[in-house]
Amino acid sequence: METLTTYLLPLLILPISIFLFLQIHQKTTKKQETNLPGSSGWPFIGENMDFAMLGAQTYVSQRMKKYSQDVFQTSLLGEKMAVFCGAHGHKFLFTNETKLLTSWWPESMKKALLFPEFVNNPVKEVTSLQRNFIRDILKPEALKRYISEMDCMTRSHLENDWVPYREVSIFPLSKKYTFALACKLFMSIEDEKHVEKLADHFTLITNGMFSMPINFPGTAYNGAIKGGKLVRDELMNIIVERKKKIMKNEDINLKGDLLSQMLVMKDENGEFTTDMEISNSIIGLLVASYETTSSMVTFVLKYLAEIPEVYEKVLKEQMSIVESKAPGELLSWEDIEKMKYSWNMAREALRLIPPAQGSFREVITDFTYAGYTIPKGWKTFWMVHTTHKNPKYFPDPERFDPSRFEGSGPAPYTFVPFGGGPRMCPGKEYARLEVLVFMHNVVTRFRLEKLMPNEKIIFHSSPTPSNGLPVRLIPHNESVRLANTLSM
Repeated sequence: METLTTYLLPLLILPISIFLFLQIHQKTTKKQETNLPGSSGWPFIGENMDFAMLGAQTYVSQRMKKYSQDVFQTSLLGEKMAVFCGAHGHKFLFTNETKLLTSWWPESMKKALLFPEFVNNPVKEVTSLQRNFIRDILKPEALKRYISEMDCMTRSHLENDWVPYREVSIFPLSKKYTFALACKLFMSIEDEKHVEKLADHFTLITNGMFSMPINFPGTAYNGAIKGGKLVRDELMNIIVERKKKIMKNEDINLKGDLLSQMLVMKDENGEFTTDMEISNSIIGLLVASYETTSSMVTFVLKYLAEIPEVYEKVLKEQMSIVESKAPGELLSWEDIEKMKYSWNMAREALRLIPPAQGSFREVITDFTYAGYTIPKGWKTFWMVHTTHKNPKYFPDPERFDPSRFEGSGPAPYTFVPFGGGPRMCPGKEYARLEVLVFMHNVVTRFRLEKLMPNEKIIFHSSPTPSNGLPVRLIPHNESVRLANTLSM
C-alpha cells in the first residue's frame, strides 16, 4: 500500500486549487504553533498552483534553497504540511513510522478505492490488514516459483503484440502486460475478455481519482467512483466463486495464487479475513501493478532505446544467459541472479524517472526535527527528488550511469524509489523480477529505435510518455543483415 500513497502527487494540480478555493465549509481547528520556515501560500489555495506549475522537482529544489535543506512548511491539498528533505529526512520518516507518524490518504482517494464501510477508518487499519501476509507472499523465496510463469507470459505477449508489427507504443502495451500478469498471478484469471473488463474499470479509477474531487455526473472523479464500485463488485463475485470451489475442494489448480491463500488465512484471533478486506488488498495490488510497474518497464526500455552502449552491455549479459540454456527453456531464479548489470541499469532508470514521486504521512504527536516543531495533525511529505537528482548524493545527476550501483551502491536513504522502513513497498521484489524478465525477452529479440526522440514526459498517477513511447522494432536477424550490408 505504500505504493498507493505515492500516487498522490498528481492530485496537486490546478483543478484542486480551484476546488479548495470554492469550499465554503472549512474545518475549524485550534491554531498550531510551529517555527518551521516556509510559506502556506494563498488562503484556501495554499501552494497547489505553484506545485502544479513548477513541477515537483523544481518546486522542492527552489524551496530547499530558499527555506531549508532539512525541512520546510507548505500547504497542499488543503493541509498543513512539513516537507522532509534529503537522506536524513527520509531516514527520520521511514524509521519513525508508528511512533510519530501514521499513513494518510485524502478522502478522495479512499472513496474511489475502498468500500464505503472503510472510508472513515484510519488508513493504518485498512492497509495493515494484509500487509504482513502480502510481504510474506512477495518475498524472493516465495516469488521464485513465479519466474517461469512470468517468462512464459512475456514470450506470449511479445509474440502476439510485438512481433507482428514494425512499430509499437511501449507504454500502453506494458500496461496491458503488467495488468494481465497481475490478474494471472494474484487471482488465476487468464480469460482475455475478463482481464480487459477489469482493466477498463481500473482505467476509470486511475483516470479520475486524481482529478478534481467533485462527484457530479460526467466528471472524471465521478467516473473513478463508479469504476471503483465496478471493480469491487467484480472482485466480490470472484471471491464468492473461489470460496465455493475451496469448499468443494475444487481449488487444486488455484490454491497457489494470492487470492486463495488469503481466503484460507486466519488472523491472530483465529478469524478468517473478511471478503471486503481481501478485496481492498487485491485492489491495492492491482492498482500498483497497473501503474507503477508498467511505468518502470516503459522507462527502462526508453533508456535502452536511447543509449546504445548501455543496450550493448545488457544484450551481452542477457545473451550469455540464453546461450547457457536449452532451446525454449524458461528462465529460472539462477538466471535472474546473473542479471547484475541489467538490474543496475534498471535502478538507474528508476533513479532518473521514478514511477512514484513520494508519499504522505500524518503526525500523531508533536515532535522536533532539525530544531523545528512539527505539530500533531500536520501531514508530512517526502519526495524522491530531494535525493535522486541531488549532486550531493549522485554526482552529475542527469547523466545515466548504471555503475553508480556497483559495489555497495548509493548511500543509505538516497535511492528510495520504493520508499523505506516499515512501509517500504512490499512489491519491490515482484517489480524487480517482472522488469528483468521483460528486459531479457525484449533485448534478446529486438533493438529499439525511438520514433519521437524528444517526446515529453507528463505526470498523471505515474510519469507517462506523452505519446506512449513509440519505437521501431528491429529484430536481431534484420539488424545483423543491415550491418553486413553496410560493411560491404
